[in-house]
Amino acid sequence: MFGTDGVRGQAPRELTPELALAVGAAMVAELPPAPLVLLGRDTRVSGPLLEAAAVAGIAAAGGTAKLLGIVPTPAVAALVPRLGADAGLVISASHNPPEYNGLKLLDAGGRKWPPEREHAVAERVARREQAWVAWDAVGGAQAASDHVALYRDSLVARFAGRVGPGRVVVDLGSGAAVATVPPVLEALGFEVAVLNGTADGRRINQGTGATHPHVVARAVVEQGADVGFAFDGDADRVIAAGADGQIVDGDGILYLLARGLDAQGRLPHQEVVGTVMANLGLERALEASGLHLHRTPVGDRWVARAMGDRGTAVGGEQSGHIILSEWAVTGDGLLTALAILAEMRRTGAPLASLVAPMPRYPQRLDNVRLPAVGFRWEALPGVGDALAACTAALGDDGRLVVRASGTEPLLRIMIEGRDAAVVQRWADRLTTVVRQALTSEQRG
Repeated sequence: MFGTDGVRGQAPRELTPELALAVGAAMVAELPPAPLVLLGRDTRVSGPLLEAAAVAGIAAAGGTAKLLGIVPTPAVAALVPRLGADAGLVISASHNPPEYNGLKLLDAGGRKWPPEREHAVAERVARREQAWVAWDAVGGAQAASDHVALYRDSLVARFAGRVGPGRVVVDLGSGAAVATVPPVLEALGFEVAVLNGTADGRRINQGTGATHPHVVARAVVEQGADVGFAFDGDADRVIAAGADGQIVDGDGILYLLARGLDAQGRLPHQEVVGTVMANLGLERALEASGLHLHRTPVGDRWVARAMGDRGTAVGGEQSGHIILSEWAVTGDGLLTALAILAEMRRTGAPLASLVAPMPRYPQRLDNVRLPAVGFRWEALPGVGDALAACTAALGDDGRLVVRASGTEPLLRIMIEGRDAAVVQRWADRLTTVVRQALTSEQRG
């Protein structure tokens, strides 16, 4: 039920109201008696439907839901401990298309639930346990006042005098960032040009936002802005673009923030946490600066866990999930954007200069559709031999990472190396081998 980042599926056919109700109830069963759960959502059309169902499950199990409305995931994560809630529930499918939706569970500290707690919820749902309380213990829903203002105000206070002035272009992807990004940047003195700034759940992530950063990059150049930022549907990730139109992904952001923190003596152990998908160029550039990259499996929960275990100040993913542990326990696109702006002001350098020392190895990522999420692709004939041959051919100057998506029926094949032609050749070969093996499997 739970993938890399919560429950996810097309709504309401896969992620049904019944499932949202069951997850809400099972979540409460794993919490202290009569818990308070903060509930936020992005702009998707299915959001109110799933919100109502989740509230019904929470209330029937004896919990109370405080409804925050349209709000970024990191705002919910920040508000859970601040408001003394027992948990948070975010209805969002992050960067996925508008027909998808998801359920993300947060603990009392604002962190994503660990897999073992998610498994307990999944087991309750699978067993159809209905832990309904007596009539006089039924919970309910509270319409929240503008608690999101607490989140916005905290960011403004934190970065006042450390950023700006300047002109910024933001692509909000018609997602939850509409509730927070423009007012915070404007309060900090920026002139803000907004792209896709309406809360239109039918257009969320559709050719816009963090998965399509060329949109904001082009606008930055056309409007003569200093920098641009593109956010995903629930605003927990961001991709940047410099005044020259150069796109800076999560690897570049990690590099410039790590160097900035190190220069200020705020990078414990001179270490950065990234995932197996981080570009080899990032690792080599950090090494050249006397810094170390610690890699984790894909998923910001694993980045967050490693950061907590190792006492690391910054970590994240190439996709733009960046965690700054000095201020937050989860990825926060707006916080990351402000940290970038602060580093630009501290150094007096444009974004392009801050990332210029980091080489980028040619990297190609291909997705091969699998029959289902959880399909055992490792057993396909010939695939293991092809992967071993590719790894040997790349040697120390390249990497091969193959993994199944935790949220979609896709096999992701990532290859990188110094020679773009070699990367291209092996990428084509491996995708062909996998597709042919799948075809043979289906025919057999």
